[in-house]
Amino acid sequence: MTAMDSPPPLSQGHPRRWLILGVILLAQLTVLLDNTVLNVAIPSLTRELDASSADVQWMISAYSLVQSGLLLTAGSAADRYGRRRLLIAGLAVFGVGSLAAGLSQTSGQLIAARAGMGVGGALLMTTTLAVVVQIFDDSERVKAIGLWSTVNSLGFAAGPLIGGVMLDHFWWGAIFLINIPVALIGLWAVARMVPESKTRLGDRPDLVGAVLSTIGMTGVVFAIISGPEHGWTSGRVLAPATVGVLVMAGFVLWELRVPHPMLDMHFFRNQRFVGAVAGAILVAFGMGGSLFLLTQHLQFVLGYEALEAGVRTAPLAATVVLLNLTGLGARLVPRLGTPATIAAGMSLLAAGLAMIALLSGGADGTYAGVFAGLVVMGAGIALAMPAMANAIMSAIPREKAGVGAGINGTLAEFGNGLGVAVLGAVLNARFFALASVSAASLPVALAAAGSADERREITDAFASGLATSQLVGATAVFLGGMLAAALLRRAERTATAGPGDVDPAAAEPAAVAERQGGSTKTL
Repeated sequence: MTAMDSPPPLSQGHPRRWLILGVILLAQLTVLLDNTVLNVAIPSLTRELDASSADVQWMISAYSLVQSGLLLTAGSAADRYGRRRLLIAGLAVFGVGSLAAGLSQTSGQLIAARAGMGVGGALLMTTTLAVVVQIFDDSERVKAIGLWSTVNSLGFAAGPLIGGVMLDHFWWGAIFLINIPVALIGLWAVARMVPESKTRLGDRPDLVGAVLSTIGMTGVVFAIISGPEHGWTSGRVLAPATVGVLVMAGFVLWELRVPHPMLDMHFFRNQRFVGAVAGAILVAFGMGGSLFLLTQHLQFVLGYEALEAGVRTAPLAATVVLLNLTGLGARLVPRLGTPATIAAGMSLLAAGLAMIALLSGGADGTYAGVFAGLVVMGAGIALAMPAMANAIMSAIPREKAGVGAGINGTLAEFGNGLGVAVLGAVLNARFFALASVSAASLPVALAAAGSADERREITDAFASGLATSQLVGATAVFLGGMLAAALLRRAERTATAGPGDVDPAAAEPAAVAERQGGSTKTL
């Protein structure tokens, strides 16, 4: 064991922490790019692999489905078997999967390769945030998590752009092969610089919990992915959703009774943890749902082509990146406190959604209102997301950092899917109530229209549906922000109360840590 293999005390932070952060953020960015990079290659895949619409859907979904289903299991494995070890494994699996994807000759091969990449992605998504918690002390952790959140936004925005540039110069497989040198660099750097940390080996692994969480999350995520295409009440959606919910209920019951649970349910008795969880879900709800609506707004109402619409969503990610790079959120949290920072961030996110609905919601709206709303939304996300991720990770013992990162990733996936489902349902209900023709979508309704006036009426109805759903999203995000802030503020008051007034639930994570071995063991 070398000196650099032993993490220093928490009060100091690791001496090479910023260099290590750069390494793991590079790995994180690669994973996030692959969530969106494939979208621009759909025409090429359809033509060169003779892929059907169902094939293309599975090429895109296999990655996110496997990744989402394994997040909790991957986080627990990282805590037990070593975060650096699992980070290396994630990079290796991701690199091999990328090579297989780039050399695929059939749709089935590419789908299988993308699923393999999802396994690597789950390992990377959980271990990167867990390592951040291990190497940064309390004073710098918010800034580090802010940079981690910045990479999340950058990955979302840059995926289609990088994919488009690659496809202009190379064949479609190059969008996967470019991952290989990044994975190799990451493997070398992680092996050299990232310290190992894990919980003590005395606890038996919770294999049943791992199986139940993977099956349950996969069922729920599959239903969320399939809902927009097949309809939320179809058997193809309801069956996996029912199985997923039932299995997740079984997972909760199992975790409550097993001696060494993968996810200790007593965390949910901690008001700080619950408040951060509620806020994280609703930020993802507002962000995922609003972007789902926004792409339709820009194309169907404002008349932009797909690439033009994609470019015009960039101010959201750009604002998040700029504000997090300046460290605004990291500076505000110590001054305002976590509850106030989250309340301010989610209020801005809600205000941005409302601005888009009110300033450019009609058929005569312009992009100026969308631009202003996206900038305000970006400011809100830049404030709220790092503060909430830090609140979640701070409410969980450091030796459970991998599980905490898995929870954070799972909440983001769940919130995104929930936002698309709920706000999409509001949009459809309002549109179908106002439109003069019965149709499954706006393009179908416009094709069936008999006159210019009728098409105008249909477009107005769709624009009204968009505005209504955006306002519903804004209201949910604002109320959720107030709830999260109230819970966090109450938890802070409880934590600062006298010894005789302390709420046992607030101290539960510490008790759990003591029961399970407490200290972090290094290799």
